[in-house]
Amino acid sequence: MDTTDDDLASTRAALNPMLDATAAILPWISQTPTARFPPELNKRWQSAWAEFADTWRQHGSNDPARFRRSAMLIMSIALESADADCLGLAESLASTADHLEHKTPGNRLQAALHALCDVMLDTSDKHLPQGLEHPHLNERLRHFRDRLETALRPSGKPGERSDVLDRLFVEDAEERLAHMRESLETLPIDIYGIAEECEALIQHAEQIEMWGIYHLGRTVHHLALQLYDANEADLDRAADAIGAQLDLLEQALHAIEY
Repeated sequence: MDTTDDDLASTRAALNPMLDATAAILPWISQTPTARFPPELNKRWQSAWAEFADTWRQHGSNDPARFRRSAMLIMSIALESADADCLGLAESLASTADHLEHKTPGNRLQAALHALCDVMLDTSDKHLPQGLEHPHLNERLRHFRDRLETALRPSGKPGERSDVLDRLFVEDAEERLAHMRESLETLPIDIYGIAEECEALIQHAEQIEMWGIYHLGRTVHHLALQLYDANEADLDRAADAIGAQLDLLEQALHAIEY
């Protein structure tokens, strides 16, 4: 079908309102967002975080006085910014400095500080404003404030165990438990298989101070060693006793929260 001049004119007339609206908003789209903070303050904020990251990565908890100085520099800039989230994170850093003067950092605190340094120095997206002007700054500040406060709270788990470590331990222990059950059900009983798996479980439980699992494992290991010189009647009784202990081990593993 041929397009007439009248068709073109009517099409242009229909598009004109949309084109006018687009032209009207283009200047707004192209405008640089208004800065929230003075550029000089933002520059000092970024420099302070670079110094803090260098202090933590180079000296860690070995120089708590230097860590405190870096944290207090961030606190002073946060006070100038008058931003609640900047102040919230700065206060958490001050509490961390107090903690490091008396204790070594646990796994959770170390991980939180390493991640904080990485995020605050991240400049991978060159199209986004950096430092105090980053569009996701306040969200990040709140996240790390909460993470630091959580890491500073006394852990209910001995040895500053982490949930990840507990999960890995339980997965490994459940696999060893399944192997011990298989060894118990073979004819003749695979005494060596039970003892070997149980010895590894005991060692791992001792390393992360899972004393309940440790003592249950020791009992299974002791019973397994008795099977080497057992007669047929004693073998059956010992096998039943081992089976009962394996049931207790399984219940104990299911009770571990992670």
